[in-house]
Amino acid sequence: MRKILVIGSGKSASYLIKYLLDKSDSENLHIIVGDIKLSNAKKLIGDHRNANAIALDVFDASSREKAVQNADIVVSMLPARFHIEVAKDCITFGKHMVTASYVSEEMLKLNKPAIQKGLVFMNEIGVDPGIDHMSAMQVIDRIRDNGGKIILFESFTGGLVAPESDNNLWNYKFTWNPRNVVLAGQGSAAKFLQEKSYKYIPYNRLFRRTEFLEVDGYGRFEAYANRDSLKYQTAYGFKDIHTLYRGTMRRVGFSRAWNIFVLLGMTDDSYVIEDSENMSYRDYVNAFLPYSPTDSVELKFRHALKIDQDDIVWDKLEELDIFSETKMVELQRATPAQILQKILMDSWTLSSEDKDMIVMYHKFGYEKDGKRYQIDATMVTIGEDETYTAMAKTVGLPVAMATLDILNGKIKTPGVQIPISKEVYEPILEELKDYGIQFTEKEVPYLGYNPLNA
Repeated sequence: MRKILVIGSGKSASYLIKYLLDKSDSENLHIIVGDIKLSNAKKLIGDHRNANAIALDVFDASSREKAVQNADIVVSMLPARFHIEVAKDCITFGKHMVTASYVSEEMLKLNKPAIQKGLVFMNEIGVDPGIDHMSAMQVIDRIRDNGGKIILFESFTGGLVAPESDNNLWNYKFTWNPRNVVLAGQGSAAKFLQEKSYKYIPYNRLFRRTEFLEVDGYGRFEAYANRDSLKYQTAYGFKDIHTLYRGTMRRVGFSRAWNIFVLLGMTDDSYVIEDSENMSYRDYVNAFLPYSPTDSVELKFRHALKIDQDDIVWDKLEELDIFSETKMVELQRATPAQILQKILMDSWTLSSEDKDMIVMYHKFGYEKDGKRYQIDATMVTIGEDETYTAMAKTVGLPVAMATLDILNGKIKTPGVQIPISKEVYEPILEELKDYGIQFTEKEVPYLGYNPLNA
Protein backbone atom coordinates (compact mmCIF):
# COMPACT_ATOMS: atom_id res chain seq x y z
CA MET A 1 0.00 0.00 0.00
CA ARG A 2 1.06 3.57 -0.64
CA LYS A 3 1.90 5.31 2.61
CA ILE A 4 0.91 8.87 3.47
CA LEU A 5 2.46 10.38 6.58
CA VAL A 6 0.39 13.16 8.17
CA ILE A 7 2.33 15.01 10.86
CA GLY A 8 0.03 16.86 13.23
CA SER A 9 -3.57 16.08 14.15
CA GLY A 10 -4.82 19.47 15.29
CA LYS A 11 -8.09 21.25 14.53
CA SER A 12 -7.49 21.54 10.78
CA ALA A 13 -6.68 17.85 10.28
CA SER A 14 -10.12 16.27 10.74
CA TYR A 15 -11.41 16.54 7.15
CA LEU A 16 -7.96 15.89 5.70
CA ILE A 17 -7.66 12.55 7.46
CA LYS A 18 -11.31 11.61 6.84
CA TYR A 19 -10.89 12.26 3.10
CA LEU A 20 -7.78 10.08 2.90
CA LEU A 21 -9.39 7.30 4.94
CA ASP A 22 -12.49 7.37 2.71
CA LYS A 23 -10.22 6.98 -0.34
CA SER A 24 -7.88 4.45 1.22
CA ASP A 25 -9.46 1.31 -0.22
CA SER A 26 -9.97 2.56 -3.77
CA GLU A 27 -6.58 4.31 -3.87
CA ASN A 28 -4.61 1.63 -2.02
CA LEU A 29 -3.55 3.97 0.78
CA HIS A 30 -2.25 3.52 4.29
CA ILE A 31 -2.39 6.68 6.41
CA ILE A 32 0.06 7.17 9.24
CA VAL A 33 -0.85 10.01 11.60
CA GLY A 34 1.97 11.25 13.80
CA ASP A 35 1.48 13.62 16.72
CA ILE A 36 3.34 14.41 19.90
CA LYS A 37 0.04 13.65 21.64
CA LEU A 38 -0.83 10.13 20.51
CA SER A 39 -4.42 10.33 21.77
CA ASN A 40 -5.18 13.16 19.31
CA ALA A 41 -3.99 11.09 16.38
CA LYS A 42 -5.90 8.00 17.53
CA LYS A 43 -9.10 10.00 17.90
CA LEU A 44 -9.07 11.05 14.25
CA ILE A 45 -8.39 7.62 12.75
CA GLY A 46 -10.56 5.58 15.11
CA ASP A 47 -10.15 1.87 14.40
CA HIS A 48 -9.79 2.22 10.62
CA ARG A 49 -7.96 -0.76 9.14
CA ASN A 50 -5.96 1.38 6.71
CA ALA A 51 -4.46 3.72 9.30
CA ASN A 52 -2.31 3.81 12.36
CA ALA A 53 -1.23 6.48 14.81
CA ILE A 54 2.31 7.03 16.04
CA ALA A 55 3.79 9.25 18.72
CA LEU A 56 6.01 11.68 16.84
CA ASP A 57 8.03 14.55 18.28
CA VAL A 58 9.19 16.67 15.35
CA PHE A 59 12.25 17.70 17.36
CA ASP A 60 13.35 14.09 17.76
CA ALA A 61 15.45 13.79 14.61
CA SER A 62 15.77 10.02 14.71
CA SER A 63 12.06 9.21 14.94
CA ARG A 64 11.17 12.02 12.51
CA GLU A 65 13.63 10.77 9.89
CA LYS A 66 12.41 7.20 10.31
CA ALA A 67 8.78 8.26 9.83
CA VAL A 68 9.57 10.34 6.72
CA GLN A 69 11.72 7.59 5.20
CA ASN A 70 8.86 5.11 5.65
CA ALA A 71 6.35 7.24 3.70
CA ASP A 72 5.69 7.87 0.01
CA ILE A 73 4.53 11.43 0.63
CA VAL A 74 4.50 13.68 3.71
CA VAL A 75 1.80 16.12 4.81
CA SER A 76 2.88 18.57 7.50
CA MET A 77 0.03 20.10 9.50
CA LEU A 78 2.46 21.48 12.05
CA PRO A 79 2.78 25.19 12.87
CA ALA A 80 4.59 26.88 9.97
CA ARG A 81 7.86 27.37 11.84
CA PHE A 82 8.27 23.60 12.29
CA HIS A 83 7.95 22.60 8.62
CA ILE A 84 11.55 23.17 7.65
CA GLU A 85 13.15 20.19 9.42
CA VAL A 86 10.52 17.89 7.91
CA ALA A 87 11.18 19.47 4.50
CA LYS A 88 14.90 18.85 4.78
CA ASP A 89 14.21 15.19 5.59
CA CYS A 90 11.97 15.00 2.51
CA ILE A 91 14.84 16.27 0.37
CA THR A 92 17.23 13.77 1.96
CA PHE A 93 14.93 10.79 1.45
CA GLY A 94 13.31 11.89 -1.82
CA LYS A 95 9.72 12.42 -0.62
CA HIS A 96 7.07 14.83 -1.89
CA MET A 97 5.70 17.24 0.70
CA VAL A 98 2.46 19.21 1.20
CA THR A 99 1.68 22.03 3.67
CA ALA A 100 -1.06 24.62 4.07
CA SER A 101 1.38 27.28 5.26
CA TYR A 102 2.89 30.32 3.60
CA VAL A 103 6.21 29.68 1.85
CA SER A 104 9.00 30.75 4.19
CA GLU A 105 12.44 31.95 3.13
CA GLU A 106 13.89 28.69 4.48
CA MET A 107 11.44 26.63 2.45
CA LEU A 108 12.17 28.65 -0.69
CA LYS A 109 15.85 27.76 -0.39
CA LEU A 110 14.88 24.12 -0.95
CA ASN A 111 13.42 24.88 -4.40
CA LYS A 112 16.55 23.97 -6.35
CA PRO A 113 17.24 20.63 -4.58
CA ALA A 114 13.54 19.74 -4.85
CA ILE A 115 13.60 20.35 -8.61
CA GLN A 116 16.84 18.40 -8.96
CA LYS A 117 15.21 15.42 -7.24
CA GLY A 118 11.89 15.81 -9.07
CA LEU A 119 10.00 16.49 -5.85
CA VAL A 120 6.78 18.48 -5.51
CA PHE A 121 6.79 20.72 -2.43
CA MET A 122 3.26 22.14 -2.45
CA ASN A 123 2.57 24.96 0.01
CA GLU A 124 -0.27 27.42 0.66
CA ILE A 125 -2.88 24.80 -0.28
CA GLY A 126 -5.38 25.39 2.54
CA VAL A 127 -8.13 27.99 2.50
CA ASP A 128 -6.31 31.32 2.90
CA PRO A 129 -3.77 30.77 1.55
CA GLY A 130 -5.02 28.05 -0.79
CA ILE A 131 -8.56 28.17 -2.07
CA ASP A 132 -8.09 31.92 -2.42
CA HIS A 133 -5.14 31.36 -4.79
CA MET A 134 -6.86 28.69 -6.84
CA SER A 135 -10.23 30.39 -7.20
CA ALA A 136 -8.59 33.71 -8.03
CA MET A 137 -6.24 32.27 -10.65
CA GLN A 138 -9.08 30.37 -12.30
CA VAL A 139 -10.94 33.62 -13.00
CA ILE A 140 -7.77 35.60 -13.76
CA ASP A 141 -6.60 33.02 -16.31
CA ARG A 142 -10.06 32.94 -17.88
CA ILE A 143 -10.11 36.72 -18.25
CA ARG A 144 -6.62 36.72 -19.76
CA ASP A 145 -7.41 33.83 -22.10
CA ASN A 146 -10.37 35.89 -23.40
CA GLY A 147 -8.19 38.89 -24.11
CA GLY A 148 -8.84 40.87 -20.92
CA LYS A 149 -6.28 42.76 -18.84
CA ILE A 150 -6.58 42.65 -15.03
CA ILE A 151 -6.46 46.12 -13.47
CA LEU A 152 -8.07 45.45 -10.07
CA PHE A 153 -7.95 42.51 -7.71
CA GLU A 154 -9.27 42.48 -4.16
CA SER A 155 -9.57 39.34 -2.05
CA PHE A 156 -11.07 38.87 1.40
CA THR A 157 -11.48 35.86 3.70
CA GLY A 158 -13.05 35.45 7.11
CA GLY A 159 -13.20 32.58 9.55
CA LEU A 160 -16.38 33.37 11.48
CA VAL A 161 -19.19 31.83 13.47
CA ALA A 162 -22.19 30.57 11.47
CA PRO A 163 -25.39 32.62 11.74
CA GLU A 164 -27.19 29.88 13.69
CA SER A 165 -24.42 29.87 16.33
CA ASP A 166 -23.87 33.63 16.41
CA ASN A 167 -24.92 34.44 19.96
CA ASN A 168 -22.52 37.11 21.22
CA LEU A 169 -22.33 40.84 20.60
CA TRP A 170 -19.01 40.55 18.76
CA ASN A 171 -20.54 38.17 16.18
CA TYR A 172 -17.31 36.20 16.43
CA LYS A 173 -15.81 33.00 17.84
CA PHE A 174 -12.41 31.38 17.40
CA THR A 175 -12.30 29.03 14.43
CA TRP A 176 -8.49 28.79 14.24
CA ASN A 177 -5.44 29.59 16.36
CA PRO A 178 -6.58 32.24 18.89
CA ARG A 179 -3.03 33.57 19.23
CA ASN A 180 -2.95 34.46 15.54
CA VAL A 181 -6.22 36.36 15.93
CA VAL A 182 -4.90 38.38 18.88
CA LEU A 183 -1.65 39.23 17.07
CA ALA A 184 -3.26 39.89 13.67
CA GLY A 185 -1.81 42.83 11.76
CA GLN A 186 1.31 43.28 13.89
CA GLY A 187 4.86 43.30 12.61
CA SER A 188 4.62 45.75 9.74
CA ALA A 189 2.25 48.19 8.11
CA ALA A 190 -0.40 46.86 5.76
CA LYS A 191 0.82 47.48 2.20
CA PHE A 192 -1.33 47.60 -0.93
CA LEU A 193 -1.88 49.33 -4.26
CA GLN A 194 -4.74 51.76 -4.82
CA GLU A 195 -5.16 53.21 -8.33
CA LYS A 196 -1.43 52.85 -9.03
CA SER A 197 -0.46 54.46 -5.70
CA TYR A 198 1.31 52.56 -2.94
CA LYS A 199 -0.62 52.79 0.32
CA TYR A 200 0.31 51.88 3.88
CA ILE A 201 -1.76 51.45 7.03
CA PRO A 202 0.20 51.26 10.31
CA TYR A 203 -0.98 48.84 12.98
CA ASN A 204 -2.38 51.59 15.19
CA ARG A 205 -4.79 52.60 12.37
CA LEU A 206 -5.47 49.18 10.86
CA PHE A 207 -8.81 48.49 12.53
CA ARG A 208 -10.21 51.93 11.77
CA ARG A 209 -9.64 51.67 8.02
CA THR A 210 -12.20 49.14 6.88
CA GLU A 211 -14.44 48.62 3.89
CA PHE A 212 -17.88 47.03 3.68
CA LEU A 213 -18.86 43.93 1.70
CA GLU A 214 -22.27 42.46 1.01
CA VAL A 215 -22.67 38.69 0.58
CA ASP A 216 -26.01 37.52 -0.81
CA GLY A 217 -27.94 35.63 1.83
CA TYR A 218 -25.48 36.44 4.62
CA GLY A 219 -25.64 40.20 4.95
CA ARG A 220 -22.99 42.79 5.53
CA PHE A 221 -19.36 42.32 6.52
CA GLU A 222 -16.38 44.57 7.04
CA ALA A 223 -12.76 43.96 6.06
CA TYR A 224 -9.42 45.26 7.28
CA ALA A 225 -6.19 45.08 5.28
CA ASN A 226 -3.76 42.16 5.45
CA ARG A 227 -0.11 42.93 6.08
CA ASP A 228 1.37 42.61 2.60
CA SER A 229 -0.82 42.49 -0.48
CA LEU A 230 2.07 43.50 -2.74
CA LYS A 231 3.81 40.11 -2.66
CA TYR A 232 1.04 38.69 -4.84
CA GLN A 233 1.88 41.13 -7.63
CA THR A 234 4.60 38.81 -8.90
CA ALA A 235 2.96 35.51 -7.94
CA TYR A 236 -0.22 36.34 -9.88
CA GLY A 237 1.59 37.98 -12.79
CA PHE A 238 0.09 41.44 -12.16
CA LYS A 239 2.52 43.57 -14.18
CA ASP A 240 0.30 46.62 -14.71
CA ILE A 241 -2.37 46.25 -12.06
CA HIS A 242 -3.86 49.45 -10.65
CA THR A 243 -5.36 48.13 -7.42
CA LEU A 244 -4.23 45.12 -5.37
CA TYR A 245 -5.68 44.60 -1.91
CA ARG A 246 -6.19 41.62 0.38
CA GLY A 247 -8.07 41.71 3.64
CA THR A 248 -9.68 39.84 6.53
CA MET A 249 -13.48 39.77 6.96
CA ARG A 250 -15.41 40.28 10.17
CA ARG A 251 -18.99 41.22 10.95
CA VAL A 252 -19.64 44.97 10.95
CA GLY A 253 -18.61 46.60 14.24
CA PHE A 254 -15.95 44.07 15.24
CA SER A 255 -12.98 46.19 14.17
CA ARG A 256 -14.05 49.34 16.01
CA ALA A 257 -14.41 47.38 19.22
CA TRP A 258 -11.16 45.44 18.68
CA ASN A 259 -9.33 48.73 18.21
CA ILE A 260 -9.93 49.44 21.91
CA PHE A 261 -7.56 46.58 22.79
CA VAL A 262 -4.99 47.94 20.34
CA LEU A 263 -5.18 51.47 21.76
CA LEU A 264 -4.76 50.21 25.34
CA GLY A 265 -1.80 47.97 24.42
CA MET A 266 -3.52 44.70 25.29
CA THR A 267 -2.40 43.00 22.04
CA ASP A 268 1.28 43.64 22.78
CA ASP A 269 3.34 40.44 22.96
CA SER A 270 6.77 42.02 23.51
CA TYR A 271 6.97 42.11 27.34
CA VAL A 272 5.66 40.25 30.37
CA ILE A 273 3.37 41.60 33.08
CA GLU A 274 4.73 41.28 36.60
CA ASP A 275 2.84 38.98 38.98
CA SER A 276 0.37 38.16 36.21
CA GLU A 277 -0.62 34.84 37.77
CA ASN A 278 -2.18 36.63 40.75
CA MET A 279 -4.11 39.18 38.73
CA SER A 280 -7.85 39.27 38.28
CA TYR A 281 -9.19 40.29 34.89
CA ARG A 282 -10.04 43.64 36.47
CA ASP A 283 -6.44 44.06 37.70
CA TYR A 284 -5.19 43.35 34.19
CA VAL A 285 -7.41 46.06 32.68
CA ASN A 286 -6.50 48.51 35.42
CA ALA A 287 -2.78 47.99 34.73
CA PHE A 288 -3.21 49.93 31.47
CA LEU A 289 -5.14 52.83 33.03
CA PRO A 290 -3.97 55.87 34.97
CA TYR A 291 -4.14 55.88 38.77
CA SER A 292 -7.09 57.50 40.46
CA PRO A 293 -7.92 57.41 44.18
CA THR A 294 -11.62 57.87 43.47
CA ASP A 295 -12.63 56.75 39.95
CA SER A 296 -13.62 53.16 39.25
CA VAL A 297 -11.84 51.05 36.63
CA GLU A 298 -14.92 51.29 34.41
CA LEU A 299 -15.01 55.08 34.63
CA LYS A 300 -11.29 55.41 33.92
CA PHE A 301 -11.66 53.05 30.98
CA ARG A 302 -14.52 55.01 29.42
CA HIS A 303 -12.75 58.34 29.92
CA ALA A 304 -9.42 57.11 28.54
CA LEU A 305 -11.01 55.59 25.43
CA LYS A 306 -13.82 58.15 25.08
CA ILE A 307 -16.55 55.50 25.14
CA ASP A 308 -20.08 56.57 25.99
CA GLN A 309 -21.99 54.39 28.43
CA ASP A 310 -24.69 53.68 25.82
CA ASP A 311 -22.15 52.78 23.10
CA ILE A 312 -22.50 49.18 21.82
CA VAL A 313 -18.70 48.90 22.18
CA TRP A 314 -19.14 49.19 25.94
CA ASP A 315 -21.69 46.39 25.94
CA LYS A 316 -19.25 44.22 23.96
CA LEU A 317 -16.48 44.83 26.49
CA GLU A 318 -18.72 44.07 29.46
CA GLU A 319 -19.88 40.85 27.77
CA LEU A 320 -16.28 39.57 27.98
CA ASP A 321 -16.21 39.98 31.79
CA ILE A 322 -12.98 41.95 31.54
CA PHE A 323 -13.92 43.91 34.67
CA SER A 324 -14.44 40.79 36.79
CA GLU A 325 -12.80 40.77 40.22
CA THR A 326 -13.20 36.99 40.61
CA LYS A 327 -11.93 35.66 37.27
CA MET A 328 -8.18 35.19 37.53
CA VAL A 329 -5.44 35.33 34.87
CA GLU A 330 -3.51 32.36 36.38
CA LEU A 331 -0.72 32.66 33.79
CA GLN A 332 2.86 33.10 34.96
CA ARG A 333 5.01 35.77 33.29
CA ALA A 334 2.33 36.37 30.68
CA THR A 335 2.42 39.04 28.00
CA PRO A 336 -0.56 41.38 27.56
CA ALA A 337 -1.52 39.47 24.40
CA GLN A 338 -1.44 36.11 26.18
CA ILE A 339 -3.74 37.38 28.93
CA LEU A 340 -6.14 38.93 26.41
CA GLN A 341 -6.22 35.59 24.56
CA LYS A 342 -7.19 33.77 27.77
CA ILE A 343 -9.98 36.26 28.46
CA LEU A 344 -11.34 35.97 24.94
CA MET A 345 -11.21 32.17 24.95
CA ASP A 346 -13.65 32.21 27.88
CA SER A 347 -16.27 33.73 25.58
CA TRP A 348 -15.24 32.88 22.04
CA THR A 349 -14.45 29.16 22.12
CA LEU A 350 -16.78 27.07 19.97
CA SER A 351 -19.11 24.85 22.00
CA SER A 352 -19.91 21.28 20.94
CA GLU A 353 -23.10 22.47 19.21
CA ASP A 354 -21.58 25.48 17.48
CA LYS A 355 -20.99 25.73 13.76
CA ASP A 356 -18.40 27.97 12.13
CA MET A 357 -18.38 29.65 8.73
CA ILE A 358 -15.78 30.50 6.09
CA VAL A 359 -16.57 33.46 3.84
CA MET A 360 -14.47 34.44 0.82
CA TYR A 361 -14.99 37.39 -1.51
CA HIS A 362 -13.01 38.26 -4.67
CA LYS A 363 -13.31 41.33 -6.89
CA PHE A 364 -11.82 41.25 -10.39
CA GLY A 365 -11.65 44.43 -12.45
CA TYR A 366 -10.45 44.19 -16.05
CA GLU A 367 -10.21 46.02 -19.35
CA LYS A 368 -11.22 44.56 -22.69
CA ASP A 369 -11.74 46.30 -26.01
CA GLY A 370 -11.51 49.72 -24.38
CA LYS A 371 -14.19 49.00 -21.75
CA ARG A 372 -13.94 48.17 -18.06
CA TYR A 373 -15.73 45.28 -16.35
CA GLN A 374 -15.96 43.77 -12.89
CA ILE A 375 -16.71 40.27 -11.61
CA ASP A 376 -17.46 39.61 -7.94
CA ALA A 377 -17.12 36.02 -6.69
CA THR A 378 -18.22 34.77 -3.25
CA MET A 379 -18.00 31.48 -1.38
CA VAL A 380 -19.61 30.52 1.94
CA THR A 381 -19.04 27.20 3.73
CA ILE A 382 -20.73 26.19 7.00
CA GLY A 383 -19.20 23.67 9.40
CA GLU A 384 -20.90 20.62 10.90
CA ASP A 385 -19.71 20.79 14.50
CA GLU A 386 -16.70 21.67 16.65
CA THR A 387 -14.59 18.87 15.10
CA TYR A 388 -15.69 18.92 11.46
CA THR A 389 -15.55 22.68 11.12
CA ALA A 390 -15.75 24.79 7.99
CA MET A 391 -12.18 25.84 8.73
CA ALA A 392 -11.01 22.21 8.87
CA LYS A 393 -12.98 21.43 5.72
CA THR A 394 -11.63 24.29 3.62
CA VAL A 395 -8.07 23.79 4.88
CA GLY A 396 -7.97 20.00 4.98
CA LEU A 397 -9.73 19.02 1.76
CA PRO A 398 -7.43 20.96 -0.61
CA VAL A 399 -4.41 19.58 1.25
CA ALA A 400 -5.74 16.02 0.92
CA MET A 401 -6.70 16.42 -2.74
CA ALA A 402 -3.30 17.87 -3.64
CA THR A 403 -1.59 15.03 -1.77
CA LEU A 404 -3.48 12.40 -3.74
CA ASP A 405 -2.99 14.25 -7.05
CA ILE A 406 0.76 14.37 -6.44
CA LEU A 407 0.83 10.70 -5.47
CA ASN A 408 -1.12 9.81 -8.63
CA GLY A 409 1.09 11.90 -10.89
CA LYS A 410 -1.57 14.46 -11.81
CA ILE A 411 0.57 17.22 -10.33
CA LYS A 412 4.00 16.74 -11.83
CA THR A 413 5.81 20.09 -11.85
CA PRO A 414 8.61 19.83 -9.24
CA GLY A 415 9.85 22.49 -6.84
CA VAL A 416 8.66 24.66 -3.97
CA GLN A 417 5.37 26.16 -5.16
CA ILE A 418 1.91 27.51 -4.43
CA PRO A 419 -1.29 26.35 -6.22
CA ILE A 420 -1.56 28.92 -9.00
CA SER A 421 -1.14 26.71 -12.08
CA LYS A 422 -3.99 25.08 -13.99
CA GLU A 423 -2.37 21.70 -13.40
CA VAL A 424 -3.09 22.17 -9.70
CA TYR A 425 -6.21 24.28 -9.38
CA GLU A 426 -8.47 22.89 -12.11
CA PRO A 427 -8.96 19.34 -10.72
CA ILE A 428 -9.02 20.47 -7.09
CA LEU A 429 -11.61 23.22 -7.57
CA GLU A 430 -13.75 20.81 -9.57
CA GLU A 431 -13.59 18.17 -6.85
CA LEU A 432 -14.27 20.71 -4.09
CA LYS A 433 -17.69 21.29 -5.68
CA ASP A 434 -18.61 17.74 -4.64
CA TYR A 435 -18.14 18.89 -1.04
CA GLY A 436 -20.21 22.06 -1.42
CA ILE A 437 -17.23 24.38 -1.76
CA GLN A 438 -17.76 26.54 -4.82
CA PHE A 439 -18.00 30.18 -5.85
CA THR A 440 -20.92 32.21 -7.10
CA GLU A 441 -19.95 34.82 -9.69
CA LYS A 442 -21.80 37.90 -10.81
CA GLU A 443 -20.96 40.77 -13.14
CA VAL A 444 -21.30 44.19 -11.53
CA PRO A 445 -20.58 47.73 -12.77
CA TYR A 446 -16.88 48.54 -12.58
CA LEU A 447 -16.42 50.95 -9.69
CA GLY A 448 -12.66 51.02 -9.41
CA TYR A 449 -11.22 51.11 -5.92
CA ASN A 450 -13.05 53.54 -3.67
CA PRO A 451 -14.11 51.94 -0.34
CA LEU A 452 -11.07 52.99 1.70
CA ASN A 453 -10.47 56.31 -0.09
CA ALA A 454 -7.13 56.57 1.66
